[in-house]
Amino acid sequence: MSPAETSRKPSWLRAKLPSGPGYAATRHLVDNNHLHTVCQSAQCPNLGECWSRGTATVMILGNICTRSCNFCAIATGRPTELDLGEPARVAEAVAKMNLRHCVVTSVARDELADGGASVWAATIRAIRYRNPHTAIEVLTPDFKGNTAHVDVVLDAKPDIFNHNLETVERLQKPVRVQARYDRSRSVLRHAKSRGFVTKTGIMLGLGEEQAEVEQTLRDIAADQTNIVTIGQYLQPTRQHLPVARWATPEEFQHWKEFGLSLGIGVIESGALVRSSYHADEQSQKYTGPQHLNTANALADERA
Repeated sequence: MSPAETSRKPSWLRAKLPSGPGYAATRHLVDNNHLHTVCQSAQCPNLGECWSRGTATVMILGNICTRSCNFCAIATGRPTELDLGEPARVAEAVAKMNLRHCVVTSVARDELADGGASVWAATIRAIRYRNPHTAIEVLTPDFKGNTAHVDVVLDAKPDIFNHNLETVERLQKPVRVQARYDRSRSVLRHAKSRGFVTKTGIMLGLGEEQAEVEQTLRDIAADQTNIVTIGQYLQPTRQHLPVARWATPEEFQHWKEFGLSLGIGVIESGALVRSSYHADEQSQKYTGPQHLNTANALADERA
């Protein structure tokens, strides 16, 4: 596909513009509680739709990342000091939005001794204390593969543990730079071994081959990951990787059906799908009261 062709977005890539009372209320909550959201920092195309529905993905540990992934719009640099009041503010915002399912993510904080795991744990516990009936989904960095740090997060007992592979194995270095495919898989396997519901996501349009997408889904199924999101890569700035191609709605449907045939429990696949897009709907199979009671009991046993 030529640069001219990839510069023109196809008709199926049309996101809802920010508007309405729901959007205004969500923006007010985010601003008043001095929160960062991945919706804003990563230039998510679904910001208008999700904020209008009264949902937002909170990003903890600041808005400056220590990594320099070539697909991501989040600023890279030297982070500021930790904000110790952040967990309580996040919990309060979740309460005000009356969320039944919340998603929390973070920048990578490789300069911290624990990669920010203790702040992760404090945030999960604060949300749980303030909102005992809210399902908590966490989308974490890889903590450099240090399972002791991953365990700090898991010991706080989130309901869903999400860590994204982002792309196929061959493209990890040019796309994610400081991350590794095998390391990310090991983090997901570790969470699964402790009895947690696991989730991951990949993007299409970065130069992957069809056989590589197939192998990635086979790897995800082999790791017993429960939920998968598949979306279209969108170039955030001219300094980021260009879009290699636009995947069609038919291709997204194909990969959904293929992944389900491998035994993956839930697959959300579409051009505008992102990790936290309609996360409450994606995860209903795993966040019902009966399932959560069972999962938390299992996590208690294995902790």
